[in-house]
Amino acid sequence: MLALLVFLAFFVSTQAVLTAGEFIGRPISKEAGELTGKALVDYVNENQPFFKAEYLPEVAQRRLGGLMKKEFLEDPIQKKIIEDAEKPIINEGIPESFDARTKWKECPSITHIRDQSNCGSCWAVSAAETMSDRLCIHSNSTIKTLISDTDLLSCCGSSCGHGCEGGSIFYAWVYAKKHGVCSGGRYGAEKVCKPYVFHPCGRHQGQKYYGECPKHMYKTPVCKRYCQYGYGKRYENDKFYAKAVYGIFSFEPAIQMNIMKNGPVQAAFTVYEDFAYYKSGVYVHTAGKDTGGHAVKIIGWGVENGTNYWTVANSWNTDWGENGYFRILRGENHCGIESQVFAGDF
Repeated sequence: MLALLVFLAFFVSTQAVLTAGEFIGRPISKEAGELTGKALVDYVNENQPFFKAEYLPEVAQRRLGGLMKKEFLEDPIQKKIIEDAEKPIINEGIPESFDARTKWKECPSITHIRDQSNCGSCWAVSAAETMSDRLCIHSNSTIKTLISDTDLLSCCGSSCGHGCEGGSIFYAWVYAKKHGVCSGGRYGAEKVCKPYVFHPCGRHQGQKYYGECPKHMYKTPVCKRYCQYGYGKRYENDKFYAKAVYGIFSFEPAIQMNIMKNGPVQAAFTVYEDFAYYKSGVYVHTAGKDTGGHAVKIIGWGVENGTNYWTVANSWNTDWGENGYFRILRGENHCGIESQVFAGDF
């Protein structure tokens, strides 16, 4: 009996010290990979200590329905740009934690969480978010304009991809350099050229209710080369142009150095169903199917209970995750989060 108790104590202790890196190295069983809904959430919460999942089926299905096609994560040109990116020489210390929100407090766009609604526009939304931040940072906080995600979504066309069905984060930046992007803002925003075209669907805490989500994904909006009525400025005179566009070498310190010096970066990664139920903590894929691709904005990093993480702004409104943000395992290229990172200069 004593021997059994000693064995159980040893087993529990070894399970308790399992690192996130070791955890993701374990194979996911076929049964766990096929879990969905409440069974998936229960499994996640019972089988790992890194993050908490919350069962909100309508919210999860709405978000999973707005993912982009995986083809945009597998574009050979994007991969070649990352492979050819210069690997920086790290000649200065990288802090244990960093947060762009506190580094550049005079740039409110960094804390601005958007809502892509029922459209796979994450590539355009997160590009506009990152551009807005860098425009402010690179102008020494003198330009605090929000870049229009709608302008990118509707006018980049086939150069970027398929609009609401997904697009290339790299070519969104190329478009910004070649054609420029106008000012934007939330759905219904005034005093901007092109606010976001789709309203937040469903109910959100403390926000106006516009109606439920459509049964199917929205169609890509038509490109309009003019500003909304009453703005008082011509579309072509409202443009902001990126001066440089580049991929960032798939190397944790390279990404960190770029964020510290230049501001948030845009990244794309693979989404599994358990991510849609994320509530808090450091996300580590645990179970559920591969459901598509997603693009987001990385704003910093840190460490929690020995687990390294990236701090990331999502585009699923402020009542998802940690007030619109999530944290994901850092340094392991988890779900490909470190292999598709792009940015630019203004």
